[in-house]
Amino acid sequence: MPARDGRSAQTNLVADPPPPGAGFYRFLRYGHILSSLLREFLESSFLEQLSPYSLSRSQFCFLKLIAGNSELQVCELARCLGVSPAASSKNLDRLEEFGLVVRETSTEDRRATLLSVSPEGRRLVDDFERLKASHLAPVIADLGEERTEVVCDLLREVCLGMLQRTTVAEVPCLRCAGYYRPDCVVERLHGECALKPRRGAEA
Repeated sequence: MPARDGRSAQTNLVADPPPPGAGFYRFLRYGHILSSLLREFLESSFLEQLSPYSLSRSQFCFLKLIAGNSELQVCELARCLGVSPAASSKNLDRLEEFGLVVRETSTEDRRATLLSVSPEGRRLVDDFERLKASHLAPVIADLGEERTEVVCDLLREVCLGMLQRTTVAEVPCLRCAGYYRPDCVVERLHGECALKPRRGAEA
C-alpha cells in the first residue's frame, strides 16, 4: 500500500544507523576542544603576543608560505592559496606595508615579481614557532614517545576516514598549517598542498 506522502514504502531501503554511543560524543567533545585550542590559543593568541602589527591569520598564512619558498612569484602565491589575484594583492600590500615581505622584479624575467620575507618577517615566523613549541612541547613530552605515536596514528586514521567520506573542494589544501611532510597522505586524498615548499627554503 502506498505511503501517505505518495512515496513507495520500499523507498527507504537503508536502515537508520544505530544511535551513537558515549564514545562518539566524547570524541566530538575533545575533538572540538583540541581544535579550538590549536586555532585560537596557539594560533591567534600567539600571533597577537608576538606581532606589533594587526595581522590576520590569513596574512600570516601568506607570510609562512613566502618564508618557506625563496623567490616565489606573485602569480604563484594566488594559485597556491586558492585566492583571487585581487585578494592576494591586498594581503601582500599589507605585509609589504608592515615591512615583512619584499617584492622585487626578476632579473631573468622583467615581467615576473618575486617575493621574499624580510629579516623582520623571518623573525616573526621563527618566534611564532618557538613560542608555540615552548607551550606545546612539554605537553607532548609528558605523554611520552610511545603514547604520542599512538595518538598521532589514531588522529591520522580519523582524519583520513573523514576525508574519504567528504566531498573535498577543488582548492589547495591548508589543513596542516604549514607542517607539511613529503609523504603526506592527506595530500594524496585532497590534492595540492598550498603550504608545501616549492622553492628552496630560505636559511
